[in-house]
Amino acid sequence: MLDDIQIAQAAQPRPITEIAEPLGLGPEDLEPHGRWKAKIPLEVLSERAGGKGRLVLVTGINPTPAGEGKSTVSVGLADGLRRRDHRVLLCIRQPSLGPVFGMKGGATGGGYAQVIPMEDINLHFTGDFHAITSAHALLSAMLDNHLHQGNPSGLDPRRITWKRALDMNDRALRNIVVGLGGATSGVPREDGFLITAASEVMAIFALATDREDLERRLGDIIVGYTPDGTPVRAAQIRAPGAMTLLLKDALAPNLVQTLEGTPALIHAGPFGNIAHGCNSLIATRGALGLADVVVTEAGFGADLGAEKFFDIKSRAGDLRPEVAVVVATIRALKMHGGMALGELGREDLPALRSGFANLARHVENVRKFGVPPVVAINRFASDTPAEVEALRELCREVGVPVALTEVHARGGEGALELAELVMEVLEAGEADFRPLYSLDIPLEEKMETVAREIYGADGVDFTAGARKEMEALEEIGLGNVPVCMAKTQYSFSDDPALLGAPSGFRVTVRQVTPSAGAGFVVAHTGDILTMPGLGKRPAAEGMKVAADGTITGLF
Repeated sequence: MLDDIQIAQAAQPRPITEIAEPLGLGPEDLEPHGRWKAKIPLEVLSERAGGKGRLVLVTGINPTPAGEGKSTVSVGLADGLRRRDHRVLLCIRQPSLGPVFGMKGGATGGGYAQVIPMEDINLHFTGDFHAITSAHALLSAMLDNHLHQGNPSGLDPRRITWKRALDMNDRALRNIVVGLGGATSGVPREDGFLITAASEVMAIFALATDREDLERRLGDIIVGYTPDGTPVRAAQIRAPGAMTLLLKDALAPNLVQTLEGTPALIHAGPFGNIAHGCNSLIATRGALGLADVVVTEAGFGADLGAEKFFDIKSRAGDLRPEVAVVVATIRALKMHGGMALGELGREDLPALRSGFANLARHVENVRKFGVPPVVAINRFASDTPAEVEALRELCREVGVPVALTEVHARGGEGALELAELVMEVLEAGEADFRPLYSLDIPLEEKMETVAREIYGADGVDFTAGARKEMEALEEIGLGNVPVCMAKTQYSFSDDPALLGAPSGFRVTVRQVTPSAGAGFVVAHTGDILTMPGLGKRPAAEGMKVAADGTITGLF
């Protein structure tokens, strides 16, 4: 079988104006970026606000090296719905360059369930990530200039929390010192970089409702504190206006297509463990006004991405999700059941049944939000008929509808069973969405609620520093906001080695930091890196451009 980039390069995309036409968009409603991609201006989307589109979330089990294929199923489901004559629009995140050149690869789906142009989307695309990186860098530059020019806010250089950003994996930049070189080179202080996808500017970009809301949120960013603990915000640095200027064009969502010609909006890309891990609210809300069914995706497993989609994004945007598709693979469930990666090709029903506990907990968690779950079995060639039937039976035992998908090999045709099941659930109208917790309860209680109800933990332990940080945040008015749990994606717990559905554990919150502009606080558990590093053999080593201009090695 051809690899992903070969499949994408062999495709013949349709002009983007043709892709837009079924959505009721004419050429005058688009800002083309070449023939195959375009931006949809905010004004065009606002004119179509208030649509009756139905919202479907695609989420998954805790990821493993065995693979789950959540993005691939999202693309395939959209194609399958279109094959059944539904006016559908796919809404997903843009890949970050760092993981593309590292070990994760891109995020455009796989096999015959991809969005194209694959190379463009995985690389520079329409420049949105560069604009976000530049806006972040501008605030960093203005902050240090603020210190150099007399520091009128009284910002304590030892208590600056705003780091620099770069859309690349580079561990050497995690901790640096700036301002060296004498009186003309700024104030010496410790600093560091995080990857653009982990930037608060990215989180704000993905939650802003319009340009005015974007500028207001940027102004609320806390960059550090005075010696007495008073927060200093970006508005005091007088940066939000110029940051918004850099972001004004990027704020318009990007329209592309799948291999089968299904329209897709790809916009924003916050990390799913340090931030909320969802595509932009502007794109999702705009899609609901353009299509009858909107398929969107949240990052990592349902304990991270879906919980944040429900408690942060849906709450902020008044979204009403009606179905949640929980993607699982037999290979990954067997790994959760104790099998080693190298053994997953052989049939092992006991391991599958043991690992099913991970899927069952995610299914039950989705129900806690009042959203009906559906399981998608993303089939691999090594899956045996006995394993497929065993997983179907396990799903029936917990009362969750299940469909087999083969989208990697067959595209939308391989998602028809899932598409029909999703529409059955939508038409049943049983959804009654509600967030997990009220914003009125204290931050500590919100974190306890997520840990107990979603992770299955016995409770939460807080370091002394984390308790002081929560108290300080509540004193400055950040007690009535959602919590964004920064946790490993590999386990329900904060220990990546605890697979399956562990019990009898507690979660430790070691730090609580504000994302005041994004409108939430981040509870740091475990050891979450905001600037990844490259592996021993990064994917970049295998990439090149051939003599005829063809890109190879991208996946």
